[in-house]
Amino acid sequence: MTALVRINPAALAPPPDNRHAHVVIAPAGGRTAYLAGQVALDRDGNVVGGRDHARQAEQCFVNIRDALAAIGAGPDRLVQMTIIVVDHHDALLPAINAAGERAFGADWPVTATTLIGAQALGHSAFLVEVNAIAALAD
Repeated sequence: MTALVRINPAALAPPPDNRHAHVVIAPAGGRTAYLAGQVALDRDGNVVGGRDHARQAEQCFVNIRDALAAIGAGPDRLVQMTIIVVDHHDALLPAINAAGERAFGADWPVTATTLIGAQALGHSAFLVEVNAIAALAD
């Protein structure tokens, strides 16, 4: 399987903690999978985490990990993630990053990532939503 290429141009500020890449290049000839926004629902449809951003984020990342596994891919195939956080503020960043570390472990995906603060998501119980794009082998 051809590796993704991750680039952080010298002309741009380095990503915090090297958790993200400014540019991710997928190999030619592969397929792309688009993962729908995942919220903090477990497999039975129960909201996980109550009003806790970190617990909800962890479930979102677990859902992304499990969706990838269902198509025979791992987090290393992720090229892009968008993380949407209700009532976002800077103090939430460490908790959201730690939630990703718990879900992905050593397989934390370095992706072209965007974090967006939002007033609300599709249901008032949801505090975090994560969608992603993965580059699959041909």
